[in-house]
Amino acid sequence: MRGKIYIILLATVLMVGIINSPAVAGPGINLCRQTSQDVLKACKSGARNNYWLTIGKCRNLPTRSERKACGVQAQQDRISGFEDCRAQFAARQEICKTLGRDPYNPIINPADFVTVIDNPYFPLTPGSIYVYDGITEKGNEHVEVTVTDETKVILGVACVAVRDTVTVDGLLEEDTIDWYAQDVSGNVWYFGENSLSYEGGLIVSLEGSWTAGVDGAKPGIIMKANPQVGNLYRQEFALGTAEDMAQVIGLNQPTTTPIPNPPGPFNDCLETKEFSPLEPDVNEHKFYASGIGNVQTVDVTTGNHLDLTSFTPGP
Repeated sequence: MRGKIYIILLATVLMVGIINSPAVAGPGINLCRQTSQDVLKACKSGARNNYWLTIGKCRNLPTRSERKACGVQAQQDRISGFEDCRAQFAARQEICKTLGRDPYNPIINPADFVTVIDNPYFPLTPGSIYVYDGITEKGNEHVEVTVTDETKVILGVACVAVRDTVTVDGLLEEDTIDWYAQDVSGNVWYFGENSLSYEGGLIVSLEGSWTAGVDGAKPGIIMKANPQVGNLYRQEFALGTAEDMAQVIGLNQPTTTPIPNPPGPFNDCLETKEFSPLEPDVNEHKFYASGIGNVQTVDVTTGNHLDLTSFTPGP
């Protein structure tokens, strides 16, 4: 009988907590900031879980010295993990200062979308092939982006499939399918990606994969119809998995790339700052040329850049 009473009391407490939680609270609650706090708790919990799993593995190492070294490293990783969580939290809070307190909940009506993607800064004509090359911290990076004629229906919207492969020093590192669609106003929406990471020819991770409408993920805008300096917008929204952001920082910006066809330099580029609270230390500036799309990506921290070296327009 006492056990039944305890269960009833526990259920009552949980129900009261749910009713009073910020997720179902009335007006006046800053749901954007509350979301940041929720993800911070989840991040710290994940760091703790990783720590204890590692400690369990440490205990099964053959020598005392190995177990000790393993434990020290686990503690350092936990501290580093907590620091990353706090940095991500700070980045999300900064975003909320601009986007406001409202929840992120874009309304997707399939009737508001068209069958072609012809935004001048992000045209996706089936058959188009973009090739990028550059030197990064990892080595010589080579990226090929192919706009396919395949589509996938997501949230009732027919999205164009774009394949993106990344090789470093000749070895395949990523193979991704992205899904995009354009609305009647000309905004290009990002509906998800299936991302495969490779090491030594083997798939080692699906990290970063998400689909709008699945597990709370929501689409974002990859390119605005009429970008204006200062615009800040979400490109994707899958908490803890994919949270890319973009901010317009310049119009009619010049940049030079080694692309032979059409020849650079480009003098009328849209320049955006693209970043993610998941990687607060990464800050990229991207340049988009009208009629082509992305022609250059610059890592502001390292100075490394990825340049469009070949462009084959679709038929």
